[in-house]
Amino acid sequence: IEDALKTVADQASNAKVAALMLTLRADVLDGQGLAPALDAHPHIFGAFYRASVKAGETSGRLGDVMDHLADFVETRSKNRQTVQLALLYPAILALVSLGVIVALLVYVVPDIVKVFTSRGAELPLLTRSLIAVSDFVANYGLIVLGAVLGLVALGAWLLRRPSARMRFDQWTSQAWPMRHFVLKSNATQFAGTLATLTVSRVPLSEALEAAGDTIGNRYIQAKARAVGARVREGTALSKAMHQAAVFPPLLVAMVASGEAGGTLGASLTRAAADQARDLDALVSALVALVEPAVLLLMGGVVMLLVLSILLPIVNLNNLVI
Repeated sequence: IEDALKTVADQASNAKVAALMLTLRADVLDGQGLAPALDAHPHIFGAFYRASVKAGETSGRLGDVMDHLADFVETRSKNRQTVQLALLYPAILALVSLGVIVALLVYVVPDIVKVFTSRGAELPLLTRSLIAVSDFVANYGLIVLGAVLGLVALGAWLLRRPSARMRFDQWTSQAWPMRHFVLKSNATQFAGTLATLTVSRVPLSEALEAAGDTIGNRYIQAKARAVGARVREGTALSKAMHQAAVFPPLLVAMVASGEAGGTLGASLTRAAADQARDLDALVSALVALVEPAVLLLMGGVVMLLVLSILLPIVNLNNLVI
C-alpha cells in the first residue's frame, strides 16, 4: 500500500494531492491501516469510500474493493460530466432569457405602454397585467431577489441540522414526483456496494453496514441500517429489505432468489446492474426533457409579452384620439 501511495504521489500534478498521498503513506508506515488514515480526511474521502475501504481491510479483500471503488469513481465522474454538459445549454438559455425578460419589463415595456395609456382608453386585460408585473419588478424586484436568496441560505443552514435533514430526506423519498428517482438512485448505490462486498467475501453484516453508509439520503440510510440490524438478529435479508419499504420490489425479489439458491452475491450483482441501467435511462430521460421544457417556458413568456403589446396596436381604431 505504501508503494502504491508513493506512486500516486509521484504522478500527481497537483501539489496538494501529492502532499495528501504522502501524508497517507506516512500514516500507513507508522502502523495505521488505510481506513483509519482515510478517516482523518473526511472532507476529501466520503463516507462511502471510507466505509468500503474499512470493510475491504477487515475482510482481507482490499484489492477487490479498491477495484470497485475505482470503477465507481470513474462512472460517477463520467455521469456527472454528461449531465453537466447536457444541462449547460438549457441553463445558459434560461439565464439569458430571464435577463432579457427582466430588462424588457423594467426599461422597455413602460415606455411602450405610455403610448397607449396616454390616449385614455381601457387597455386589454393582458396588457394591464403586463403593466402591473412591470411595475412590481421595477419597484420590488431587488427586494424579492434578496428574499429568495435569504430563503435559500436559510434552507441550506437548516439542512445542516440532523433533524431537519432527516425530515427533508424523508419528504423527498415519499413525495411525488421525486420519490421514484430518489429511491432508485439510493437503491442502486446500496445494491452496487453490497454486491461488490458480498462477492469479495466480506461478511454480510459488515457489508450491510458499509453499504448503508454509502446512501446519501439519511432517511433511507436509517432504513438500511435497520435492515442490517434485523439481519444480525437472524432475519432473512430479503424479508428485512421488504419490511424497510424503501427498496424496489425487483431488487427485493432478486435478493430472495439469491438467498434461496445460495447465490446471493451473483444475484446482487445482476440486481445492481439492472438498477444502474434503469437509473441511467431515467436520468437520460429527465435530462432530455429539460431543454424543450426551458424552450417552451421561455417561448410562452415571450409570446405573452408580444401579445400584451400587440393587442392595443390591433385595437388602435377603438382608442380615443
